[in-house]
Amino acid sequence: MTKGKKIAMYVFLILASFISVFPLYWMVCAATNTSADVLRGRIIPGGNLLVNVKNLFAAQDIGTALGNSFKYSIVLTLISLVICSLAGYGFEIYHDKAKDAVMSVILLAMMVPFVATMIPLFQMFSKAGWLNSTIGFILPTISTPFLIMMFRQSARSFPHDIIEAARIDGLSEIRIFFQMFMPTMRSTYAAAMTITFMNAWNNYLWPKVIMTNAKSVTMPMVVANLTQGYVTDYGMLMLAVLICTLPTAIVFFCLQKSFAEGITGAVK
Repeated sequence: MTKGKKIAMYVFLILASFISVFPLYWMVCAATNTSADVLRGRIIPGGNLLVNVKNLFAAQDIGTALGNSFKYSIVLTLISLVICSLAGYGFEIYHDKAKDAVMSVILLAMMVPFVATMIPLFQMFSKAGWLNSTIGFILPTISTPFLIMMFRQSARSFPHDIIEAARIDGLSEIRIFFQMFMPTMRSTYAAAMTITFMNAWNNYLWPKVIMTNAKSVTMPMVVANLTQGYVTDYGMLMLAVLICTLPTAIVFFCLQKSFAEGITGAVK
């Protein structure tokens, strides 16, 4: 590669990086400015952060919303990882034509939009008394076709000779899964955890339907509440968006290497 091409490539990458990072930078700056400054397009930090924090905590129950979001997201992530990995492992390790047919039906379910099943789900959960509950939040998305497919693809790279050797040594199938498969597929679990946690944390539509109690609100619902009314305080709104964004950003940056390895199907 010539020197001119290298310069052009670096210039392009710098511009692309700037375009990608600028919305995050603007969000942080907007959280420190007044609503009027945000509307004027001010792109440098201001001195209104403490006022926005005070107004936000006075307007919304941020502590309850954060606690609910963490509780729902963590519980859903842990249970979903176990269920989807067991399903993916079973579909591949105990493979036959019948399981291929079932897997095809599961993948076809990805084509059904959630809004098509939302009303029947609400009626079922309402009759079961699961409104404003953790089980009501997690049950519709506790198992997803995408995660099952991802774990099944990862299980294809898992050495079957190890499984046969473990069976000969007397290990039960459940011990093979928890003691051999799970540690080997750390990168896949990291990728699945990142995806599931981010989807659960950012979920708005279903919690808005199922959580009818003010004590059950989540952070996306709080952000939506701040846009209601005749006047919107954009400084306070951007501060809420920043608080809502930080947990998912931290999870992604901490697991980005394992996430990339898990998505590509790498096995350590």
